[in-house]
Amino acid sequence: MFYFHAMFWKRLAFYLNPLTLFQKPDPDLSLRFMHGINRISVFVFLICIGVMVVRACSR
Repeated sequence: MFYFHAMFWKRLAFYLNPLTLFQKPDPDLSLRFMHGINRISVFVFLICIGVMVVRACSR
């Protein structure tokens, strides 16, 4: 169970790190697109959580 949580936080830190956007791309195009979509979904999720927190605090 602990390994899963550590792996989750490690992957989340990888997606949020702006330096990983400019690394050498994977030769597999579909894998590269999958990682791009995952990165976008993480950013949208965090933005939505931020909006919900701001709306809850402003009431």
